[in-house]
Amino acid sequence: MELEIRHLRAVCAIGDAGSLSRAATQLGISQPSLTTLLQRVERLVGGRLFDRGRAGAVPTALGAQMLQRARLLLVELDAFGSDMTGRDGPVRFGSVHMECVAPLYERLEQLLDDVTMVVDASSTGLALALANGHLDAAVIAVDEDGDLGLPRGVGQRIVVSWVPVHIALPAAHPLAARREVELADLADAAWVGPPGAEDGSLTALRAACRAAGFVPRIRFEMPSGAGRQLIAAGKAVQLVEPTSQGGPGVAVRPLAGSPMRMRLVFCWRRERLTGTRAGRVFAEVLEAYSAQALASPVFRPWWQERGAALTAAD
Repeated sequence: MELEIRHLRAVCAIGDAGSLSRAATQLGISQPSLTTLLQRVERLVGGRLFDRGRAGAVPTALGAQMLQRARLLLVELDAFGSDMTGRDGPVRFGSVHMECVAPLYERLEQLLDDVTMVVDASSTGLALALANGHLDAAVIAVDEDGDLGLPRGVGQRIVVSWVPVHIALPAAHPLAARREVELADLADAAWVGPPGAEDGSLTALRAACRAAGFVPRIRFEMPSGAGRQLIAAGKAVQLVEPTSQGGPGVAVRPLAGSPMRMRLVFCWRRERLTGTRAGRVFAEVLEAYSAQALASPVFRPWWQERGAALTAAD
């Protein structure tokens, strides 16, 4: 894993705010998620960046050095983005990893004159890119009760107020024969860590597992979708979005009681998309997701029963 722009923005947010709690509020993520992100960055740079205590978060010598360089870099990046951005340029569309990304892009190509797409497992990264003008619109997945913390100039419409998170496990696993899986029955499994873990997904996984009576053994960290070979080989299990259909050697099953849920939100910069245009894009997002849900044998019954009541809420 290497340092990414969102890591630098998070470190700068902590340095500017003087505390993790205030920085987390500004970034639109939970404090535990920001703490996890900071710990990852500290491991990458090889030292502690902030001393945390009653006085807040005070930069260490290494932290002060990183803040100085990160701020300069971010100023240049933001200026570059502003210079390269124009109202007549392509619509830069972002999305979390979903099974419907390809058909969604085909729909957007028909609707928009020129569109590019960025797929990022990190909802925090997508939200920051929107806030800083590096994306014009995006589909973002957040915890059911989460707050994106986007600025006033970014519009939001809920695609679906909540959907359950499913589990991908080896097709040969005894639990794959069940219609749904009890989370407690995965206590001995090796887990692929959820992508975008600093967004709160890892915290949510640990909380749900703790409620089920165990601590998950996170053995692998890799980009979204990259764990399928490990799962097919019988080495791991992984959380997946519910429209996922797995693949050779991989079975996808609902978790009993839906212990983890996510909300899908369509966001756009009002300066780049008019309300009418944003409404048309939103309709295509909803249609693409709904079509993928109906194509999933595992998720279709849930979607047919509840999907219509949970979609298109403003």
